Amino acid sequence: FCSELFRPSLNVMHTDIRKQDWIEKLPDTVQPYIYLMRLDRPIGIWLLLFPGWWSILLASHSSMVSTGSIIYVLVVFFIGAVVMRGAGCIINDLWDKNIDLKVERTAGRPLASGALTSIQAIQLLVGLLFAGFTILITLSGTTIVLGILTIPMIISYPLFKRFTYWPQAALGLTFNFGVLMGWTAITGGLAWAPFAMYVGCFFWTMGYDTIYAHQDREDDAIVGVKSTALKFGDDSKKWVSGFYAAAFLFFVLAFYLAGVGFVGLLMLGAVGGHFFWQIKQWHLDSNSSALKMFKSNRDLGFVMLAVILSGYIGF
Repeated sequence: FCSELFRPSLNVMHTDIRKQDWIEKLPDTVQPYIYLMRLDRPIGIWLLLFPGWWSILLASHSSMVSTGSIIYVLVVFFIGAVVMRGAGCIINDLWDKNIDLKVERTAGRPLASGALTSIQAIQLLVGLLFAGFTILITLSGTTIVLGILTIPMIISYPLFKRFTYWPQAALGLTFNFGVLMGWTAITGGLAWAPFAMYVGCFFWTMGYDTIYAHQDREDDAIVGVKSTALKFGDDSKKWVSGFYAAAFLFFVLAFYLAGVGFVGLLMLGAVGGHFFWQIKQWHLDSNSSALKMFKSNRDLGFVMLAVILSGYIGF
């Protein structure tokens, strides 16, 4: 990085910075911006992208939209996920830079370490938001309205952990808006199926982000920020099990409302199996276990994609 202050922080015992060869080969002045957008850890992009992709493909089952149009929307949502996840990370770090400095896992982030100034971060944020809006206006009018509605949610989400133990709920409401946007991008309107999928994704996020928050329980308690991991404590497995069970039931409902056949509903059991596997493998007292189970939700996303795509080949 361009700041020597930032380099030592990469060597802390438990950091969420992931040095990548392709990033380290970039100019020193560019690297902190890449890490600020969390491009070293694309898991967040996948978790933001999958709900939209699921919804797009479910909506496409019964629509008259051409294959080319569906592929275009899928690509637009991928680009949008990269851009808006980066914007969300910048907003989060602008709010939290003083808190991040006190938490072992986040102390090395560019704003907390001083590798970038707030002004530099805001300049990148404005550029990303402009790029996101440019992409958004190529979609349907309803999708544009829904996309604009997410902005206040993205801006305010990082504040919730300051006054409630349920910031994961705020994340769930914000992060999964792509379900509604994806459906309207294909059909032009909303239906009950995407609302059921949205609720299912909300509970999915509640589960995986509670697992993720277990990495920071000790630091969060010292700093004074809140999370469901602190709220549930040793009962977290029970709560996450409940969240995943609710997510699965709403996924089944969404499939049914979208007109997916019996075999497709049966194949959805693979998603339930992945939920069960996560709960069994997760060790509450292990940061590495929490991170591994959290990241495994990318695999769950691909499993769900495979289940939905099966409908296109006769199921």
